[in-house]
Amino acid sequence: MRVRPISPDRLVELLAERIAGLPEAGLPGAGQRWLRVAVDGAGPARPGALADALVEPLRLRGRPSFRVSAADFLRPASIRLEYGHHDADAFHDLWLDDGALLREVLDPLEPGGTGRVLPTLRDPVTDRSTRAAYHQLPPGGVLLLDGPLLLGRWLPLELTVHLALTPAALARRTPADQQWTLPAFARYEAETAPAEAADLTVRMDDPRHPALVERP
Repeated sequence: MRVRPISPDRLVELLAERIAGLPEAGLPGAGQRWLRVAVDGAGPARPGALADALVEPLRLRGRPSFRVSAADFLRPASIRLEYGHHDADAFHDLWLDDGALLREVLDPLEPGGTGRVLPTLRDPVTDRSTRAAYHQLPPGGVLLLDGPLLLGRWLPLELTVHLALTPAALARRTPADQQWTLPAFARYEAETAPAEAADLTVRMDDPRHPALVERP
């Protein structure tokens, strides 16, 4: 394994090239398949910012994209907070509504699917439906999903990128009111090994100086 420093701008370009170069498969009545890409990482690794940065480079490569955040697909508060507001195991196991994410976002982008994607499901603050309108992703389009703890859930994805933090960096950069989530990320590392499960891993201890993990 080799760890290579890379500038943030070059990282975005490299990922855009990798995504745009993914194999395509024919769809009935269409020329290209949709692609589903996940940027996985704890909040301090800023997975949303990286996913946002990919939109324009992909457009320039002829790949229209659409952004979805896992934070908008949480289960109702009655389920995710059943064991209290600061239960790390619940955060790991119960917060993300996997079923809704599959049903409304990922499964419609299977070959032969509708291509209709729901951008948001539930407002995590009000705990109410956002009543968002569906978005039609054109054939050849890219779904860019960001969020924590996404790997190891059997989500159908064409490419996964994990933004890794050492435990010390994660603890240092996690706000005080979110320190209770740290055991969930420790469990994620132990049980899922996201750096090995992901197609690409980037070390983000300092977002200004990322480093690409290159496997043999």
